[in-house]
Amino acid sequence: MHDPRTLFENIEKMKEKLAQRNAEVDWDKFEQLFNERLVAIRLFEEGRHQQKQLSQQFKKVAKDKDKAAAFREELKELSGRIKDYERDVARLAQELQDFVLYLPNLPHDSVPVGGGEEDNVVVRTVGEKPSFDFQPKPHWDVGTDLGILDLETGAKISGSRFVLYRGMGAYLELGLAHFMIDLAAGKGYEPIFPPFIVNRESMLGTGQLPKFEEDAFSTDGMYLIPTAEVPVTNMHRDEIMTPDQLPKKYVAYSACFRREAGAAGKDTRGITRVHQFQKVELVTFSTPENSYHELEQLTAGAEDVLKALGLHYRVSALCTGDLGFSAAKCYDIEVWLPGQQTFREISSCSNFEDFQARRASIRYRPEAEGAKKAKPRFVHTLNGSSLAIGRTIIAILENYQQADGSVVVPEVLRPYVNGVEILEPTR
Repeated sequence: MHDPRTLFENIEKMKEKLAQRNAEVDWDKFEQLFNERLVAIRLFEEGRHQQKQLSQQFKKVAKDKDKAAAFREELKELSGRIKDYERDVARLAQELQDFVLYLPNLPHDSVPVGGGEEDNVVVRTVGEKPSFDFQPKPHWDVGTDLGILDLETGAKISGSRFVLYRGMGAYLELGLAHFMIDLAAGKGYEPIFPPFIVNRESMLGTGQLPKFEEDAFSTDGMYLIPTAEVPVTNMHRDEIMTPDQLPKKYVAYSACFRREAGAAGKDTRGITRVHQFQKVELVTFSTPENSYHELEQLTAGAEDVLKALGLHYRVSALCTGDLGFSAAKCYDIEVWLPGQQTFREISSCSNFEDFQARRASIRYRPEAEGAKKAKPRFVHTLNGSSLAIGRTIIAILENYQQADGSVVVPEVLRPYVNGVEILEPTR
């Protein structure tokens, strides 16, 4: 969330930055709300000052019945107006907050300017594409032949875009999660297994609400989480952290639930885009000075999973027109899928700067300078997938498939799947 005063005082720069994001903003309405609130605050403060003066004058004439009665009447009328001004201040403050809640974050100066996905910039490509002496199949064929992906039963139980993992499919799902958590924990991330249902305040804090409410599954005023980023970030909501706590790093495993309301008809085959999937998430709380260093560290952590699994991938810096709502800067990590002959996103690593921290009131108190106690500052929050597990399974099935329909399990993963080296087809 933006500070309205900062927006107002730097409005031309803000217009330019949000225009780079293709954001449609009614700036006339914003300026009107801001100025009306300033007027309401001025009237309220002037009324309180006048009330104080009248109260002091009243003490001098309290014994004069006629004068005292006039003062009481004037004070009563003034008190009513002050209450009206106070209600106006509160109403306009709420309207202003509601307005800025719909504004996306400002892109960092290092973010490439562009209109959409086609303007993203490839930062690096790692590894080599695997070669095959046969036509590689897409994961939905490979997984079905192995008997580990059951889309029909998933649809029978829950509807379209739900998957049931069977046998080694379940072992792969859980084994990959364990492997990723071990890898992150070895780098200082504290493992978290969060609730999968959160309150409205948590969804507001990380930016899912109010703008993207249609994408969320909800029940009884609670929300199924779209990512572990939501509960983990809100662990520190309304807190003031200490400098020695930062950077604070968490790794969390959770199910993720998304309606994908804006993606109808896209990636409908297989398990690329489903309503429920599992993910291991990296979340970092940082001082503003170090957050872009932490973004590189977090991205490297996600890449380490792909390197360990021996998968070919590339990292792209998203342009201004393709950034997620809350991100100031984002790297997409895309893994190569030979069965589909395309790169597919498997992780997004973002620095939100203080955008989420303002919404969730997450601050830290810097070290005191001399005898003066330092004022609290907003932390910077970051997160990234390490990785989306379903898409990692897709990548393993397509990259490690053999001509006979079997799939080789990457060596580093075998201890997490009961030592199994090869997945054999069941049909």
